[in-house]
Amino acid sequence: RRPYTGSCHCGQTRYLLFLTLPPSILPPTFPTSRTHTVRIRKCNCSTCHKTGFFHVRVPWAPSDFLVLSPLKDRGQFGGLDVAEMTGKGEGVLGDYTCFEGNLHWLFCHTCGVRCFLWAGEGEVVDVRDASVDTETIERLGIEGTKVWRPKEEQKDGVWAEGTGRCYVSVNAHTLDQGQEGVDLRRWVDDGWVCYVDSLEDEGEERVGKPHVWGTY
Repeated sequence: RRPYTGSCHCGQTRYLLFLTLPPSILPPTFPTSRTHTVRIRKCNCSTCHKTGFFHVRVPWAPSDFLVLSPLKDRGQFGGLDVAEMTGKGEGVLGDYTCFEGNLHWLFCHTCGVRCFLWAGEGEVVDVRDASVDTETIERLGIEGTKVWRPKEEQKDGVWAEGTGRCYVSVNAHTLDQGQEGVDLRRWVDDGWVCYVDSLEDEGEERVGKPHVWGTY
């Protein structure tokens, strides 16, 4: 398990993602609930396809995913309502929802890049309270700063990944290039990617070949 940085193109959105690579469980046997493995997916639905979203889902988002910026001056990025981390103008993210409206496809207002999508509740904590090691804090120069993370205790129970009310998926295309292990060619070549059929909901999850209208 090691920390990886990611960002949008202009750098306004920055995050820290903890990954263990290669995944300890390879597709298509990924369970859909809380797991002990990274899940790497490509989906053929119209939203994922048109936004170019390459899904990386971590075992336990409350400890594996942190947003470094943007954070509003009042210290609220997540809060109890997604409105607390979105809006118009500098220092907040844009929000796009579709279909049932459960997932928030957040994007940078400056460069338009979508780093992650989100459902649930979050909280702002000191970086030292987010289980980030000293070496990473010093390397990134984030000592004494606040970070945002998903809350383990949601208002209707403990974080339950993949239930519709709790969901975090990071766009692998936004992981910063040059980091060890972040060669996305290898992820495909070594069979780490699971291809999901959410467009027609007919095909089973599989490796090796995308479903109809999907992409490698």
